[in-house]
Amino acid sequence: MKIVFNLAFVLLFPMGCWAVDNLSHVPQINETQDERDKRMEWFRDAKFGLFVHWGPCSITQTEISWGRDAERTMDIRNGAKPSEQVERYGHDFYIPGDLYDSLYKYFNPVKFDADQWVQTARDAGMQYIVFTAKHHDGFSNYHTKLSDHSIANTPFQRDIVKELTDACHKVGMKVGLYYSTRDWYHSDYLVGDNVEYDTFYRGQVEELLTNYGDVDVIWFDHVGGRDWSKWKFDELFAMMYERNPDLIINDRGAKFCGPRTPEDKGPPTAEIETMTKGDFYTPEGRIGKMDIAKDWESCIHVGKGWSYRGEGGFKTPEECIQMLVSCTTGGGNLLLNFGPRPDGTFTDAETQVAMAMGQWLKTYGDAIYGTRGGPYRNGTWGGSCHKGDKLYLHVLEWPADGLVLDALPAKVLSARTLTDGKVTFSQSDKELAVNVASSDRETPVTVIELTLDQTLSPGTIVGSVR
Repeated sequence: MKIVFNLAFVLLFPMGCWAVDNLSHVPQINETQDERDKRMEWFRDAKFGLFVHWGPCSITQTEISWGRDAERTMDIRNGAKPSEQVERYGHDFYIPGDLYDSLYKYFNPVKFDADQWVQTARDAGMQYIVFTAKHHDGFSNYHTKLSDHSIANTPFQRDIVKELTDACHKVGMKVGLYYSTRDWYHSDYLVGDNVEYDTFYRGQVEELLTNYGDVDVIWFDHVGGRDWSKWKFDELFAMMYERNPDLIINDRGAKFCGPRTPEDKGPPTAEIETMTKGDFYTPEGRIGKMDIAKDWESCIHVGKGWSYRGEGGFKTPEECIQMLVSCTTGGGNLLLNFGPRPDGTFTDAETQVAMAMGQWLKTYGDAIYGTRGGPYRNGTWGGSCHKGDKLYLHVLEWPADGLVLDALPAKVLSARTLTDGKVTFSQSDKELAVNVASSDRETPVTVIELTLDQTLSPGTIVGSVR
């Protein structure tokens, strides 16, 4: 399998035509707060998305990219093979690199149905989908003109990204594409001045933003090389925002860049450093700490790994509901990952999680979608969020005598659970006490709606549970 560099593509989509002084349209360094709020509004309102990691690795049930036992040139652990490392990243099964790289020859997911994937996400209450267009293993899940190592050269042949983005667009589902700048397959990755690979990957990102309709999120995943001089981030961001002025980007576009050596002086400008931090940060495999000042999204897998690892080891629906609640009240989003089988179907456990969460959200969605975290700090008890004149308390663990919270700068007019259970409350200038009878408490979370005499401003913090 070879990497191809298509001259016609470069002439059609010329790179290098942007310079550092032509970044006036890049929002991260130019937009006002009001403009940013408008651009980020749908993302902040959505709260819940589907992450999908998938590729030929599903055939062997090994972890995507990380299960490939081959040298990683100038990258993780100085390029050593995973099997030679003491720290194994929690993965217990590796296959030789040559075998891993040949799996595409057998990848034929005949049961893949993009419409069904999107319907499952909708049934779960998810508001957007982020799909792996290319992971660290260099395999492209779409028809790229810049590499032969793609879905086009599998027995399946069909363009997965095309079918999935079309299915999303048909029903108004927001679309995100994951793209790993790090590439352990590409022969030019981090070689010399990296100009060949840098041009290649920017070309692939341009393909994704040009050929697949509206793409709402580009979800980068680390560059690997630590030398800022090896990457033309100014040209990348200028191109992306020329293609889509409303694009949202995560914080990993320049992750793992230096400085690490005397020769590497770090980001060439403060603008580029700010720009590459993107629009939201991405706690991985954990719930982010409460932060209502910045946008964030926790990405967490339901199964044993990011890609298909068999039919066992899945989180329960109750655990996933609690994760969504913790992200929402903490000011962030939950991007919940599924790893489809090699035939293109979701596992039974993933489908069960999706259906259970969707059912829960039919009742409790008002306390999730469109809310903002706060005004009470999260804790083992749970957390709070608000929208309009409603304040929602999500109680995971009840204190023995009910909730006693710091004083609220608004009058509580009424209180109820979202299943119309009875709520008692008392309010003074010193505290707010709230309780629900044991018979009306619910698992995995009790949700209480307080109606206030005024709205709370986003970013309000008034205290916590005493």
